[in-house]
Amino acid sequence: MYSDYSAAPQMPAGLIVFSLLLCVFSLVCMWKIFAKAGEPGWACIVPFYNLYVEFKITWGNGLFFLLMLIPGVNAVIGIITMVKLAKVFGKGGGFAVGLIFLSIIFLPILAFGDAQYQGVQ
Repeated sequence: MYSDYSAAPQMPAGLIVFSLLLCVFSLVCMWKIFAKAGEPGWACIVPFYNLYVEFKITWGNGLFFLLMLIPGVNAVIGIITMVKLAKVFGKGGGFAVGLIFLSIIFLPILAFGDAQYQGVQ
């Protein structure tokens, strides 16, 4: 059987629009979270610098973001960072689990809710 792989795969236009809207919404949420923490909101747009700022907000030292470059370790550090993000905004363990597994729902709650940045503890 002969298959022709010369044509590029097509994605439905609705899926592309939905994905772009989801990306923009995530950026807006991170912008608000950074602003609540006293950091510049535009930092969420710049690659690598956004990780530096997020680690500065959660860990107190932005250079810990370099741990995300180590395969295997990055998954553990990412989970710990989400737990710390919940903690620095005064949220508990249940909220941290929500950030880990349903971040598209819990990031807007953090961004637009009444949570206040309490600093690294």
